[in-house]
Amino acid sequence: MCGVLGVIGPGPVNRELYDGLTVLQHRGQDAAGILTCDSNRVYLRKDNGLVRDVFLHRHMLQLKGNMGIGHVRYPTAGGDSRAEAQPFYVNSPFGLASGHNGNLTNTRELGEALFQEDLRHINTSSDSEILLNVFAHELHAVMGRSRLRANVDDVFDAVSGVFKRCRGAYAVVVLIVGYGILAFRDPCGIRPLVYGVREDRNGGGRSHMIASESVALDVLGYSLERDVGAGEAVFFDVKGNVHRRVCASTTGLAPCLFEFVYLSRPDSIIDDVSVYKTRLRMGEKLGRRMRRQWPDNDVDVVIPVPDTSRTSALQMAFELGIKYREGFIKNRYIGRTFIMPGQRKRRESVRQKLNVIDLEFRGKNVLLVDDSIVRGTTSKQIIQMARDAGARKVYFASAAPPVRHPNVYGIDMPTMNELIGSGRDTDEIGRRIGADRVFYQRLEDLEAAVREGNPDIERFDASCFNGEYVTGDVSAEYLAHVEAVRGAREARSRTGRLDSTEVSELN
Repeated sequence: MCGVLGVIGPGPVNRELYDGLTVLQHRGQDAAGILTCDSNRVYLRKDNGLVRDVFLHRHMLQLKGNMGIGHVRYPTAGGDSRAEAQPFYVNSPFGLASGHNGNLTNTRELGEALFQEDLRHINTSSDSEILLNVFAHELHAVMGRSRLRANVDDVFDAVSGVFKRCRGAYAVVVLIVGYGILAFRDPCGIRPLVYGVREDRNGGGRSHMIASESVALDVLGYSLERDVGAGEAVFFDVKGNVHRRVCASTTGLAPCLFEFVYLSRPDSIIDDVSVYKTRLRMGEKLGRRMRRQWPDNDVDVVIPVPDTSRTSALQMAFELGIKYREGFIKNRYIGRTFIMPGQRKRRESVRQKLNVIDLEFRGKNVLLVDDSIVRGTTSKQIIQMARDAGARKVYFASAAPPVRHPNVYGIDMPTMNELIGSGRDTDEIGRRIGADRVFYQRLEDLEAAVREGNPDIERFDASCFNGEYVTGDVSAEYLAHVEAVRGAREARSRTGRLDSTEVSELN
């Protein structure tokens, strides 16, 4: 999971890229980067850290130009050095830079082909750099050796070549020096990508923005135009024109369900679906199910695990007719524990992030509501915090179904042995996290909660819940390879960087 951004307009874009990345910071806390283009010259700043730490005033002054792209990184692949930060840049043809959200599932094959057949050198362990080089090669190939300039058809034909070669999940922005900004989304549309427009009130012209989530458009005064479709490419040229083409031979929208459960901000719209309203419906369905299964429950109070679960918890309390209370106060200066690299950092951060309001727990039977239970690490600690605060009984509800399978499309939960839901029933999960009782959302109810916002969505990427991978190319051998590399990375993350041979295929 990462955040990508692109802006093109009549004036400087450095400030808008900075502001947009701060809005998307929840999608990646490891590294940030911005690349801008002024005429035929590019300016790049990227480093490890949060947006506010990477970009100081002197850096912003250097980021000149009226078009640029930005990226916030959440590392599920590669090392932790600044070399892995995005955007990546190659100087041929024209000068290309890209930001990528997702994960390629055929990285090894692509890397070998790029080196042996395309004669391209890959300098990092990131599949995002591979994807950029695939596009660069395809663009060069469609133009041939005799032409010095490209046209829109060349750009779209190059994207078609990318779709033929690359497998997995990818939402991508590409800056083409002297031409404009390109955005495209994989044929299944697994990761989100939207764009919008803003008219200058003083007649200064029109600006376009591409972003992982619509909230970035909202905050900066852009009107949401539409999502980039599955298998579609959208090109914004330097004259302000917008060109669109479906470049994949077969497409079928299958957005990631976990975007609605946890990854995206509640004020975003994804594939015409309100994340906020989806989470309300999730709480409503889970509350009704719990009421049917346990009509004589002894719950005194419903308490959310902040922040993502608040919307679902509030609606769940309403359906159950039980008091809703805030029982945890969150330290705003601690990042999202789910996307922190390394299990040790996640464990250490839970008690630093949350503090308990004892009076809401003392002597009560409490129902804690969280968006999901992935590893169980956070859930176990939070339940113990509730007991230490004096709770008589602690029940736990998950607004999502049990996470039982690895995710290979860019979310950091890739191995079976890390998932508490893998191979365990609800009662055993409850015992392991220390809950008196656990309630899970049903997958069909979660899908219905999303589909109610957009009935045209026929299927979803629900692979982490049901083990069905929508790209159709994820084998048991691939999952075993991912698990082995992931295990090596977790072990070595305590002492230093990975060797190049231990790099995962996840980004």
